[in-house]
Amino acid sequence: MFCNQCEQTAKGTGCTKIGVCGKPGDVAALQDLLTYAVQGLSLVAVAGRKVGLIDNAVDRFSLEAIFSCLTNVDFDPVRFQELIKKTVALRDALKVKVIAAGGSVDFSAPAASFAPAATLDGLITQGQDLDFINKLDENEDLRSLKQITVYGMRGLAAYADHAAILGQEDDSIYTYIHETMAEFTKSGQGLEQLVGLAMKCGEVNLKAMELLDAGNTGTYGHPTPTEVPLGAKAGKAILITGHDLRDLELLLKQTEGKGINIYTHGEMLPCHGYPELKKYPHFHGHFGTAWQNQAKEFPEFPGAILFTTNCIQKPADSYKANVFTTGLVGWPELVHIGSDKDFTPVINRALALPGFSADTDKGSVLVGFGRNTVLGVADKVIEAVKSKAIRHFFLVGGCDGAKPGRNYYTEFVEKVPNDCMILTLACGKFRFFDKKLGDIGGIPRLLDVGQCNDAYSAIQIAVALAGAFECGVNDLPLSMILSWYEQKAVVILLTLFSLGIKDIRLGPSLPAFISPNVLNVLVENFDCKPIAATPEEDLKTILG
Repeated sequence: MFCNQCEQTAKGTGCTKIGVCGKPGDVAALQDLLTYAVQGLSLVAVAGRKVGLIDNAVDRFSLEAIFSCLTNVDFDPVRFQELIKKTVALRDALKVKVIAAGGSVDFSAPAASFAPAATLDGLITQGQDLDFINKLDENEDLRSLKQITVYGMRGLAAYADHAAILGQEDDSIYTYIHETMAEFTKSGQGLEQLVGLAMKCGEVNLKAMELLDAGNTGTYGHPTPTEVPLGAKAGKAILITGHDLRDLELLLKQTEGKGINIYTHGEMLPCHGYPELKKYPHFHGHFGTAWQNQAKEFPEFPGAILFTTNCIQKPADSYKANVFTTGLVGWPELVHIGSDKDFTPVINRALALPGFSADTDKGSVLVGFGRNTVLGVADKVIEAVKSKAIRHFFLVGGCDGAKPGRNYYTEFVEKVPNDCMILTLACGKFRFFDKKLGDIGGIPRLLDVGQCNDAYSAIQIAVALAGAFECGVNDLPLSMILSWYEQKAVVILLTLFSLGIKDIRLGPSLPAFISPNVLNVLVENFDCKPIAATPEEDLKTILG
């Protein structure tokens, strides 16, 4: 086993026995083998496009397969066995179609003719023998760039899959993924070409996030400022965590009139700002903080728990019977809700559990500051900057995690001067989301832009402000203080680089898959740097 795709990778270099995330070595081998199989499928998909043959089923499945290799997804080996077999079956069926259309399927790359072992043990051995990451390239720097792009594509696949679920697709995304996956079956690429492919990943991801934004806002309306209770309401309860708005909508519909209150957790918090979701009277509030506290919070929740998107941690035996998962998430021993999204097992479990015995008031937080809301008061923001009421903007966001050092972000926000605004998004905000920081001219100093999926909204805010001030984004009084954990953060960083955004501070540690020479390229071209040892150091450097 070798895996170094997340921030918490063992010893800051790579997991070699079992993942810090809990991923077993056999699953790591199967994920590598699945990625390899998708490379073979991609070679055929590229050949098909050359003769005008585009198979949407192949495209959609490719997203699912690549998404399945993200950190903390479904660690069921049997599921990966099924995905690998389906990948090869789709590859072979597509070959027949390509030949019929007049195309060529004569490939030298072994991935195009890879034959999966008949047994699960055999597949695991194939994955182990593959040693996929280490064999991407013999050159450390070229291998680093390929890893950055492969991991970026896993994040891209996640965003594109979310968008496709809401009916938003664009062939340029599938084309890029297949062409790049096919390209990485070869060696000999130069530094410049590989840098280009990594930047292209960020560029394509901007399109994916735009589609996802269109799907979310087109289906559920633009978020509006909304007070979200942090306490509980007496009665039966279901907690939903993850990212998937469609799953939340279906759960709300299926629980109407059943006497069950729905609570969000983690990245589901921003959903309270969407008009078409918050209209449900039993959509009550938010429970807990972010995933670093799940081990403490979830056993205290007296109802059923539903994971959507990537599952964060393996549930303890004390509450495992109360946990359900959808789609790509979860552990083998949990109850998985099928593609029909019938939440009856979740509902029945919630009705069987005691729920909350009494109302509790733990205050509230304000969400709903997507681009429409923020740009709706852009004139006030611009005037406040001109009058020096607002000195600087900080975007403090990204992933959360349990590794020591993330208290930096809480302390940073606490120490930001009162004449500065803070925009935040993604689960990293749960280090400070409930801080009462006051306002500037009636505008809250802490603005929750939304999920990590809403990075597009934050980018549009920055671009619009730059337009209003007739300057570039890099000339704005704006600093980005980002935390990362997994591959969606990797592709968002690539998106920022593709837009030419500079002076990004990244932590709590730098990716293990970035070689020293590649890091130098990022520093020289984008002035990207690690966060300082203390928030005071960074604030002094930024504000002077």
